[in-house]
Amino acid sequence: MNPVTTPEKQTQSRTATQNPLLELQKQGQSVWLDYIRRDLITGGELKRLIDEDGLRGITSNPSIFEKAIAGSVDYAGLLEQLHAQGLSSGDIYERIAVRDIQDAADLLFPVYKATNKHDGYVSLEVSPTLARDTNGTIAEARRLWKTVARPNIMIKVPGTSEGVPAVRQLISEGININITLLFSQEAYRKVAEAYIEGLQAAEKEGKDISGIASVASFFVSRIDSLVDSIIDERLKTASSPQDQELLRSLQGKVAIANAKQAYRTYQKLIEDQRWKDLAARGAQVQRLLWASTSTKNPKYRDVMYIEDLIGPDTVNTIPPATMDAFRDHGIMKRTLDADVAAADATMTNLEKAGISMKKVTDQLLEEAIKLFADSFHKLLSAVEQKKRNQ
Repeated sequence: MNPVTTPEKQTQSRTATQNPLLELQKQGQSVWLDYIRRDLITGGELKRLIDEDGLRGITSNPSIFEKAIAGSVDYAGLLEQLHAQGLSSGDIYERIAVRDIQDAADLLFPVYKATNKHDGYVSLEVSPTLARDTNGTIAEARRLWKTVARPNIMIKVPGTSEGVPAVRQLISEGININITLLFSQEAYRKVAEAYIEGLQAAEKEGKDISGIASVASFFVSRIDSLVDSIIDERLKTASSPQDQELLRSLQGKVAIANAKQAYRTYQKLIEDQRWKDLAARGAQVQRLLWASTSTKNPKYRDVMYIEDLIGPDTVNTIPPATMDAFRDHGIMKRTLDADVAAADATMTNLEKAGISMKKVTDQLLEEAIKLFADSFHKLLSAVEQKKRNQ
């Protein structure tokens, strides 16, 4: 079965009146695909997703490319050609990635035009090894932007303390940026501020700021995975029924509560006069993007990180299996700014339970940086192995 197709029994759901993915657009949320592979582009599935499911963008990362290259024969011909040119594994990967990003961006370009540059983007990540290198990130982002040479791409920059000034500088140069690896409220506020400051700098230099786009990518399910594992350990030693009840009340709740608080911050930001001045001159909002939205715990509903995060001016980047699930049985309702008081209570109770959200998000950021760096090295190894096997 094609990675993003559905069984025949689901086909009838792909209609304008029955498809929940299309209904998300009516709530102001864009669906992007957290997946890329050569046959997705060449086999017609990406075009079908755009036409039938209202797909409005694509995100990629080294892990996705590693699985695509190592797990398929889609790249055999190009690998052979590039290997014959004597290129390094890193250069070969970049040529492959750039070709896929360009071709996907071309297919999404009509969406980019139809939405007045609001959607239709494809994201390509700077090397994860640069997560703590401001100048290196800026240089690589500039190079990738120039190499891909498509207006509807976003360069992914990690939302580390070193990434924040890179975001500010790159936005000021008119480069579209997807800020990735966001977990904490503090990190989000910093990158939102960097976006505003970057737009102000671009405007001072006479640039058309209406064409500059950015998303702030909040990772969701990983938060619950880590918090739930901490809760499981605490439950082993919690002696009182009250402590046990408090801990259990937090299971599967923290990630969504954290996201709702971030969205409230966003709503306050766009009411600020600084933003209103920029918006009056055509600036686009920096949308929150929900990433890592597949459900890791089989006890939880498989589409909970879509259903519970529906709201205007947001993006949900969804992996294929979760997209299929939501198309099949997703429930549509604006949820993102509903019952925010309960979200606040969840975060308060988390602290009462002795679990530090700061420690959780700090740990997740470091783990994610390492995971993506490991995936990048694994990707280069996969390219090298393919070269040897030719």
